[in-house]
Amino acid sequence: MIRTQLVLCAFLLGLAGTAQAITAEELAAKNAEAKGGVAALDAVKSVRRTGKLIVNGGQFVLAIVETRQRPDSIRDDVSLQGLTQVESYDGREGWRIDPFGGRKDPERMPADDVKGLIEDSDISGPLASYKERGAKLEYLGTEDIDGTAAHKVKVTSRAGDVQYVYLDPDYFLEIRIESQRNVRGVKETYVTDLGEYEKVGGVYWPMAQTSGRKGDRDPVKFQFEKVEINPQVEPGFFSFPAAAKN
Repeated sequence: MIRTQLVLCAFLLGLAGTAQAITAEELAAKNAEAKGGVAALDAVKSVRRTGKLIVNGGQFVLAIVETRQRPDSIRDDVSLQGLTQVESYDGREGWRIDPFGGRKDPERMPADDVKGLIEDSDISGPLASYKERGAKLEYLGTEDIDGTAAHKVKVTSRAGDVQYVYLDPDYFLEIRIESQRNVRGVKETYVTDLGEYEKVGGVYWPMAQTSGRKGDRDPVKFQFEKVEINPQVEPGFFSFPAAAKN
């Protein structure tokens, strides 16, 4: 009798383990499907989000236009009182115009400063496009994110950079992304929280976002109000301005 009970117990535990088991690759597939499906994501060749950038606890509210285009281009235009700051990456190099810092001419960005733009340029997201980018995935179980037992997936890029992607256990959409970057020889972790998803063009996009170094008490907040799918983008829009080239 005891032997039978032990065998039954082991069998039930095995079933429970099988039911709970999930792989990183399965989560990536669920994430792509949750966003609208691979076909809908692939149909988005460019996307533009417009809204507000809130800094210093709301002391400053700036207008932001974020434009992304496949395969690896992104540009952020942030405006306040007639001045516009630009940060852009065209798939080869990054550059910026920073009038708020007293620099009105375009300047090329150091490689370390471009890493965040490169990560953000991916329209499909780090999980939905991991195969195309040659990244490796590892499932690390669940972790509490503001009361949610989120699935945690480690993403290691071909270059060795690491991101941790946290998925909502019910909807399989990203609620947090932690990125580890070496900045001037120092390893730093940046945290981006995502929420308020809305479906536009067959794809769900986060309309609320906070970003900053891990531990920051006052991260930068984004509140997007509009999403445009496949907007017309002028040639050279993401590239270093030709007039400024030496």
